[in-house]
Amino acid sequence: MTIRFAEENELDRINDLRKQVNDVHVEGKPEVFKPGFGEELKDFIKVIWNDPEQSIVVAESEGDICGFAVLHHINKPENPFMYERDFLDIDEFCVDKDHRRQGVASALIEFIKTYAKDQGYKRIELNMWEFNQDALAFYEAAGFETFRRYMEMFI
Repeated sequence: MTIRFAEENELDRINDLRKQVNDVHVEGKPEVFKPGFGEELKDFIKVIWNDPEQSIVVAESEGDICGFAVLHHINKPENPFMYERDFLDIDEFCVDKDHRRQGVASALIEFIKTYAKDQGYKRIELNMWEFNQDALAFYEAAGFETFRRYMEMFI
């Protein structure tokens, strides 16, 4: 397995994986996420690709893209309440359903950690939906810790 930055001709395959994530989100929070994976969502990969603050990492096994992550450099300037925050955000993350529990996700995280250190970042952040307990278990096992929560109440 090889972990590397994506090539433009791989965006369609990455969209296949993005659809898997969308389907999980629709199942877990159908009142929030729209079903299907229409042209607007497909085309959004081009917005990511063309953004100099974002990059896409892929896991390739036997010629197949079996996982990916979208990395986003975030800089939040200092304000009266907080110090400046400059970090690498994992904005999207997926391992193909047929390649899970085979070390792909761990390899992606290790690559991202090395890249972040090499770029001088002091922290990596990500957000996830609480219903996705498999993802939560993986992220905690990989060393991520919860530092903030969003809560909801239906009325």
